[in-house]
Amino acid sequence: MKSLYRSGLLKKSNDNGRLVAITIMATIFGYFIGVSFPYISFTKINFPPSIRSPFDTTMHGDNSKAQERSFPENLGSSNTPELPKIYVPTNPHGAESLPPAIVVTETDYYLRRLWGEPSEDLKKKPRYLVTFTVGWNQRDNIDASVKKFSDDFQIMLFHYDGKTTEWDQYEWAKKAIHVSIRKQSKWWYAKRFLHPDIVSSYDYIFIWDEDLGVEHFNGDKYIQLVKKHQEAIKKFTKLQMKNQDGAAIHIYPHAQHL
Repeated sequence: MKSLYRSGLLKKSNDNGRLVAITIMATIFGYFIGVSFPYISFTKINFPPSIRSPFDTTMHGDNSKAQERSFPENLGSSNTPELPKIYVPTNPHGAESLPPAIVVTETDYYLRRLWGEPSEDLKKKPRYLVTFTVGWNQRDNIDASVKKFSDDFQIMLFHYDGKTTEWDQYEWAKKAIHVSIRKQSKWWYAKRFLHPDIVSSYDYIFIWDEDLGVEHFNGDKYIQLVKKHQEAIKKFTKLQMKNQDGAAIHIYPHAQHL
C-alpha cells in the first residue's frame, strides 16, 4: 500500500514537471516566432468594403479628409500626401518637414517687411552692394558718401563702435542694413557677412573706407567705367603730379588692379 502511494505521487510530480517544461518551451518558441516577423499595424491593413463595418468606413473617410487638409500641396489623385523634398546631402536631418523655400542654398540682403504698407516695399532690387565700416564720429563723411550712390546700390553699415540708433537721423539709414559688433576691422566683417552664398545676387560689391573722399565721385558713372574696362577687382589710388607752375596736383584714377 505504501509503495503504491509513493508511485502515484512520483507520477504526479513527473506530470507537473513536464507541464512546466512544456510551458516554458512554448513561451520561448512563441517569442522567437514573434521577433522573426516584422511589425504589422492593423491600422494600415485595407479590408475589402464587403467586410468593413460602418464605423471603420467613417473613420477611414475622416482620416483621408484630415490628411488632405494637412497637406494642401497634395493635388494628385492618390490619397497619400506628397511631402516636400530637400536635397539631403546639404541639409541637416529633420529639415524634411520644413515648408518649401525655407531651406535655400543662396540668399541676399533684400529687405522684406514684416508689417506696414505695401508702399514700403522695395520698388526694385538693388544690383550693387556698398558696405561701410563706420564709427559715429565719421557720420558726416558717410552721409556724403552714401548720397553719391543711387537706388541701385544697397547700403550696409558695419558699426565698430556699437552705435546704431543714432544713425536714424538720416533717412537713408532707415533703409540700410546695420551690423553692430564692437572693435572689429572691415575685413573681419567682410569675411563673415559677405559670404559668396549671400552676395552672389549682386553684380558688384564695394567695400568702402569711411574716410574716403567722394567730392568728384559718382556711383553710376563708376559702374559704367568698370563695365567698359571689364574690371573685376579694383581699389582706389592716389597719384601726385605737378603742373607747369610747380603746384601739386592730386589725381585719383578710378581704380588700380589688384
